[in-house]
Amino acid sequence: MNLKIILLTAISALLGSIGQIEFKRGAETLKMSIYDLLSNYHLFYGMFLYTLSTIIYVYALSKGRLSLIYPIIATSYIWTTIFARIFLKEPVNLTNWSGIFFIIIGVTLVLWK
Repeated sequence: MNLKIILLTAISALLGSIGQIEFKRGAETLKMSIYDLLSNYHLFYGMFLYTLSTIIYVYALSKGRLSLIYPIIATSYIWTTIFARIFLKEPVNLTNWSGIFFIIIGVTLVLWK
């Protein structure tokens, strides 16, 4: 598969993960009023990043095989865990790190030629 498509898919996963962090930040201050919902810039930034991520992902799908592209999206768990640790100060335990290790192994195996 083309390296450009692999990189675009990885960027899509990365952007989607940043979107998740923004959704979490927005959810922490969320109040269920129309004004608060519409003025929650974290939610809007998260939606923007998710939309951009989806556009890039669909483009990658148009150029590559789903069976090779979709596993790359699994790296979003890696990004989300790292970003949650850094930006949200969430704990990451040995089980999380073990899962990340196996995701890396799995994606590598799927993309191996």
